[in-house]
Amino acid sequence: MSASFHVGARQILGAMWLALLCLSAVGAEPSKEPTLEGTWAGTLDVGAIKLRLVFDLKKNPDATWAATMDSPDQNALGLKIDRVTTEKNSVVLELKRLGGIFEGKFSDDGKEIAGQWKQGGQSFRLILKPGTKSAPPKRPQEPKRPFPYDEVEVSYENLAGRAKFVGTLTLPRTVGPHPAMLLISGSGSQNRDEELFGHKPFLLLADYLTRRGIAVLRVDDRGVGGSAGEVADATTDDFVGDALAGVEFLRTRTEIDRTRIGLLGHSEGANIAVEVAAKSDRVAFIVLMATTAVPGDELLFKQAELISRAAGATDAAIQLNRELQAGLFAAAKENSDRAAAEAKTGQFLADWKKKLPADAALSAAVSDAALKAEAKRVLSPWFRRFLRHDPRADLEKVRCPMLVLFGERDLQVAPSQNRPPLEVALKASGHQHHEVREFPSLNHLFQTCQTGSLSEYGTIEETISPEVLTAIGNWVAKYSAKK
Repeated sequence: MSASFHVGARQILGAMWLALLCLSAVGAEPSKEPTLEGTWAGTLDVGAIKLRLVFDLKKNPDATWAATMDSPDQNALGLKIDRVTTEKNSVVLELKRLGGIFEGKFSDDGKEIAGQWKQGGQSFRLILKPGTKSAPPKRPQEPKRPFPYDEVEVSYENLAGRAKFVGTLTLPRTVGPHPAMLLISGSGSQNRDEELFGHKPFLLLADYLTRRGIAVLRVDDRGVGGSAGEVADATTDDFVGDALAGVEFLRTRTEIDRTRIGLLGHSEGANIAVEVAAKSDRVAFIVLMATTAVPGDELLFKQAELISRAAGATDAAIQLNRELQAGLFAAAKENSDRAAAEAKTGQFLADWKKKLPADAALSAAVSDAALKAEAKRVLSPWFRRFLRHDPRADLEKVRCPMLVLFGERDLQVAPSQNRPPLEVALKASGHQHHEVREFPSLNHLFQTCQTGSLSEYGTIEETISPEVLTAIGNWVAKYSAKK
């Protein structure tokens, strides 16, 4: 994840689940105006994910505010607060870059601010109490300079896709030309390290593989860091083109053996790697971490159920969300015309809301603004393409060697749902050189975990299980060896 902040994990492939929120507690007005200046901390609880937020508020001599927000679990620190408003016991903190705003009220004793964090059409309860600025989370595996290899800042273009990419190419100091890997990130806009919750998995992978003699290219996605290109209307087809451009760029480098270029993709990045390998015979091998092997809507139904159940949702809430998903997905899949899809979506939401039980907390969670935000997301070009696409057709076309890795406790790409159809597809195609492994006690990020819940991602110090790193390194060494 980059320095930008989002409520929730950007690695979720569009999971839709309902966080049944409580209405914020608002106390009576205190007898005198409380003091806002200082450090205030609280935790956003959105069901599957818990995120700490820390607000640091200082008043300048001219009465303006110097204010920042930290999200330490995402390693997003020093985010500028653009507006600080106080009136009697009310507080408003706005971060325009994020489209986020906190609105709260002081308790009678002035030692608590209870309110709502609002972002993306949704509202989440947040209670702030005096605290201290948090240090970044511990990440003992993060590589530290100096490195025993060379780092080269590079750039290239996907001319057909009207996109430009900036990234880092790490090169072994041994005699070349070297085999190479292109790393492909999961869903959402990622930086070159695929940074999220303070973890930098692609930095770790690049370091590990380069130390083993493999050159590694990792780049900022479209619209992130130094990279540029259309994001809002881009689909997986565009991202496949971006990856193909990365392969072609590696083929131009004299340090790289153009016959030994492979791909490593995580989550949606794994599906992109499959599509690239299915289209191009210039890919020598692929490593797939948490790849999907069922149509997008089937994946999301299962994903939402598992995440919601892990967050403690009731069967009734899970069923209610399933009905919401089914209606929105049907509108997105069945109507090629955007206007027709929007009309069907609007009618479905109106009918669906009539069936809701009379519950104030539920009504807050499924406000019109929140539902409209979900509908907009589902009707986006990327989402509609994702819902319709069946990865098995691409898997059957791949001929290069393939390593497929799953985490036993992955709630986003459940191996119980995706491994069997993947193996059937590979068998049906007669694919010869593949290895499929499922690692016990690992989650979607391939961290050793307790439950697989998304709320664990930021609290676990491990970035990638050493066992997974070794498996990847040994397999890549075998299939990238010069023949």
